[in-house]
Amino acid sequence: MGIISEFKEFAVKGNAVDMAVGIIIGAAFGSIVNSLVNDIIMPPIGMLTGGINFADMFIALDGEAYASLAEAQAVSAPTINYGLFINAVISFIIVAFAVFMLVRQINALKRQPAPLDPTTKECPYCKETIAIGAIKCKHCTADLK
Repeated sequence: MGIISEFKEFAVKGNAVDMAVGIIIGAAFGSIVNSLVNDIIMPPIGMLTGGINFADMFIALDGEAYASLAEAQAVSAPTINYGLFINAVISFIIVAFAVFMLVRQINALKRQPAPLDPTTKECPYCKETIAIGAIKCKHCTADLK
């Protein structure tokens, strides 16, 4: 029973729950980014490059010519799908940039405020701490003018 209770303790700890929520949100964010790339970004890029559909950019390794990737996959032809790889790289860049911006904002929130002006100083003679505006040390009675 020790392992089960240990696992329960681990599973309900804040870090494990936070990590699970992060993974779920990350997966949902990944699907949004994939849709953004495939449905919003790539069609205009394809139009600008003469109507090229990046999803249909592939090399058939069997030497045959296929009109589309779907046609090649329907006959189980071996293919190198470099168009899908381009889409994946663009998706990765978008996700990496979004994560960078998120971490940048979190770090900005964590930054420590600028230190306040000092209110004390050290006596040059006895090295005791005294008020910043003191003209005479209360410990060694030295003049600090």
